[in-house]
Amino acid sequence: MNRPIRRVMLVCGALFAGLLVNANWVQVGEQHSLKQEPTNSREIAARLDRQRGMILAGSTTIASSKPVDDEFKYLRQYADGSLYAPLTGYYTLYSATGLEQSENLFLSGDDDRLLASRVSSLFSGSDRKGGSVITTIDPAIQQAASQALAGRKGAVVAIDPRTGAVLAMVTAPTYDPNSLAGHDVNAVQQQYNTLSGDDDDPLLNRAAQQTYPPGSTFKIITSAAALSTGNYSPDSVIPAPDRLPLPQSTVELPNFGGERCGNGQTDTLIHALTISCNTAFAQLGMDLGGDKLREQADAFGFDTTIDGFELPQAKSVFPDSLDKPETAQSAIGQFNVRVTPLQMAQVVAAIANDGRMMKPYVVQELQGPDLKRIAQTKPKELGQPISSQVADQLTTMMQSVVTSGTGRKAQISGVSVAGKTGTAEHGANEPPHAWFVGFAPAENPTIAIAVVVEDGGGEVGTGGAIAAPIAQKVMQTALDVRG
Repeated sequence: MNRPIRRVMLVCGALFAGLLVNANWVQVGEQHSLKQEPTNSREIAARLDRQRGMILAGSTTIASSKPVDDEFKYLRQYADGSLYAPLTGYYTLYSATGLEQSENLFLSGDDDRLLASRVSSLFSGSDRKGGSVITTIDPAIQQAASQALAGRKGAVVAIDPRTGAVLAMVTAPTYDPNSLAGHDVNAVQQQYNTLSGDDDDPLLNRAAQQTYPPGSTFKIITSAAALSTGNYSPDSVIPAPDRLPLPQSTVELPNFGGERCGNGQTDTLIHALTISCNTAFAQLGMDLGGDKLREQADAFGFDTTIDGFELPQAKSVFPDSLDKPETAQSAIGQFNVRVTPLQMAQVVAAIANDGRMMKPYVVQELQGPDLKRIAQTKPKELGQPISSQVADQLTTMMQSVVTSGTGRKAQISGVSVAGKTGTAEHGANEPPHAWFVGFAPAENPTIAIAVVVEDGGGEVGTGGAIAAPIAQKVMQTALDVRG
């Protein structure tokens, strides 16, 4: 055989070997990714040819599959779809979001933990079914949060501070996942285009995916940073001028409405938080320095995401490389500080839990098709951003906010509530966002909450009047149903 023919044979052999390797890689190495590819028509038929598992809030079914008489055997249905949409997400012919996405393998029955169930179905000849997901959501608290928000653009997150279990997660505006679950491809696509093109972003879970300036709720973190140094106590006297000249500029930072804090020159730390004194906390932030504020914010979970959290989330951010004026603004929750409502619920939950921050979670339990428990989430501590002593001091200060300061509208008869209001400016000629974060009962907390109402401040300084009553209604409901 001459040399040219040998070369051709070698090249052809190499190409043939390459094809064999590629074919085996596609069939074996990429099996999982191809199986999860939303546009895989064989997988679409296989997924909808079996009964997908349920999603439940307690004992209430919020997502299930019903038999239908069309080319696919089952149709996904959502009870109170718009109420639970931030959690369930949607499950369409080609895509999924929320728990429908993160727990897809279990819901579809493809999870390795359901192998025994699949084998049993194979031998018995029964139809294959998916497993069910039991969430931590309490339907009564979820409903109360939705009713209290009353369609105003914003979000509510409620957490059990002792475990990290998410008790409620509400966002508005919302959408009905049933409108995306149909089998008419054109109708579903048209509805998706309408929702995704809506300027109000109804598909966005504002509770975990949207960041906002926290405004004065960040003063809790500034207070924590100060108390953690050991150089301050709630009764420490700090500078609190009527107007604070910002270094390196001709700008003076005022207090809301020109109000006076303390004697117009100084105030106690606890009273400054109670009335939400801007000049006191701006100066305190500069005295502590940007690095100290960032260190405390990061200890509470800023600048990272929650590993293993079951829903998509945005990262809360405290800015780097701050000069003095930027540090002053950041210390009162302005400049480029950005947080999610979930993040602020975590902050107050850690304070409520003696300084220990628990990992938030929304999946309580996984059940097989036979209703046997397959897995259960165990509470996990993420860290201790503040000491127990500092947590007690902050609790006392936050109680004062509710009893005597800007958070009076969060008061609950016979119950001690700890909280902080916030009014966050976010653009020229735009109404500020209204915030309230807190927990109850202050002595033995069972619920921690964060509420934000977009553009809800009306005018700067009135955030507590809008967000605090929402929080009050949700906390009252939680205490009624959970004790």
